[in-house]
Amino acid sequence: MIAKNFSQTLFSLKDRVAFVTGAGSGIGQTIAYGLASAGASVVCFDLQEEGLHETVKNIQSIGGQAVLFSGDVRRFSDLQNGVALAKSQFGRLDVAVNAAGIANANPALEMEAEQWQRVIDINLTGVWNSCKAEAALMAECGGGSIINIASMSGVIINRGLEQAHYNCSKAGVIHLTKSLAMEWVEKNIRVNAISPGYTATPMNTRPEMVHQTKEFEEQTPMQRMARVEEMAGPAIFLASDAASFCTGVDLIVDGGFVCW
Repeated sequence: MIAKNFSQTLFSLKDRVAFVTGAGSGIGQTIAYGLASAGASVVCFDLQEEGLHETVKNIQSIGGQAVLFSGDVRRFSDLQNGVALAKSQFGRLDVAVNAAGIANANPALEMEAEQWQRVIDINLTGVWNSCKAEAALMAECGGGSIINIASMSGVIINRGLEQAHYNCSKAGVIHLTKSLAMEWVEKNIRVNAISPGYTATPMNTRPEMVHQTKEFEEQTPMQRMARVEEMAGPAIFLASDAASFCTGVDLIVDGGFVCW
């Protein structure tokens, strides 16, 4: 017999503790709100402290629990200390979402080594650092769910965008996700990825981006960019018991873009 509240129980994050990198803006901030609304207590991690204060304030305004930690995903020690805050504040860690990342473009022949390395350090090594720090505590707690924010650019090449460094970093995140999922399956740690398509983040909706935004919309079968809120549902799904048999998955949320 299926209980009347079966679906609510499946997707509930009540009494769980989440850690979100990139929680000060954009997709990471919105996912932090989503996890909190599903019942999780959230540790919000970002380099920009101002955005973190906004995230925590908004979570608390809906009756949720949240604390902040300002740090850099390029520094493993920062992530260890952020995860330690989850343990000291809430006693455990059940869910982690690694959304910290940057994007920029430059033709390969004009790109300096510094630009290449910065994107790789933040987008790929930052996820590696995050996963290691998070999994250490999750293993102590009996398991958990890690969700890495990749990109459809990790599986396709965006028309008109010269961003080999970004594409490679996101392809790396997808394969890292699958690799860690297999390494940690016996630790009861599920590791999955979400690969957004073009999304209306503050970075993509600046006034100077209006012509490129129009191109993004026209190239997407659904004829629009995703709203940041549309990344929260997939994250809640992968974090919850509704996805208890999912690990090593790259969930592409792109309005059909990769079908063409």
